[in-house]
Amino acid sequence: MLKFSLLFVMLTWLLGNPFVAIIVILLLLYVLDRRFVGLTPSLFKPIKRLSRIKKLKQHIAFSPSDVSAKHELARLLIERKRYREALGRLEPLRDALEDSAEYWDDIGACYLFTGDEERGADSIDRALAINPRVKYGAPYLRLAAHYSSGRSDEALAYIRAFQEIQSSSCEAYDRLASIYKRLGRRQEAKSAIEEGLRIYRMLPRYKKRQERKWAVRLLLKRLSA
Repeated sequence: MLKFSLLFVMLTWLLGNPFVAIIVILLLLYVLDRRFVGLTPSLFKPIKRLSRIKKLKQHIAFSPSDVSAKHELARLLIERKRYREALGRLEPLRDALEDSAEYWDDIGACYLFTGDEERGADSIDRALAINPRVKYGAPYLRLAAHYSSGRSDEALAYIRAFQEIQSSSCEAYDRLASIYKRLGRRQEAKSAIEEGLRIYRMLPRYKKRQERKWAVRLLLKRLSA
C-alpha cells in the first residue's frame, strides 16, 4: 500500500494532476493483471472475436462444406451468448459431428440456454458418454449448476460424477465451489476450494499461467467462505 501511495505522489508531481495519476495507476494495474493473472476482462478479445466471426461467415459463404469452420463459428457465437444463432449453425452439423463429444456439449448448452431442458440434458449426457473427460468435466458442472435451483439430488449426482474423473482444471473447482454454495453446502464448498488450490500447486509452470486466474478466484472464495 505504501508503494502505491509513493507511486501516486510521484505521478501526481510528474503529471501535475492527481486524476491523471489515478488513471495511469489503474492502467498499470490492468496491464499487470492481464500479463500475470487475468481477473479483469480483456479489452481486445471481444474485438478479435467479432473480427473472427466476420471472417468465418465470409469463408463459409465461399466454402459451405467446411464443417470445422462452421463449428468454430458456433462456438464463438456461444461465447457471445447468442445461443439461438449458434443452435441454427450447429443443428445442420449433427450427422458430420455425430461422434464428437465437443459438438454434443456445445449443442446441449445451446438447448439448455434456450429453454429446451430435455434435449439439452440428453445432448450433454451423450457428450459425456462419448468422452467423460470432455472439456475437463465442464459438462457435469453445467448440468449441476442448471439443476441446483430446486433439483438438488440431480445436481449432486452430476457433482459426484465430476469428482470421479479427477479434473485438473482450477476453473472447474471454482465453479464447483459456487454450486455447493448455492446448494447451501458450505463445508463441501470449502473442500472444493482447497482441492482446486491443491491442484494448482501441483501444476507445471506453463499450466499455472493458464490457471492462475482461477486460483486467485479460489483464494478470494477462501477468504469469504
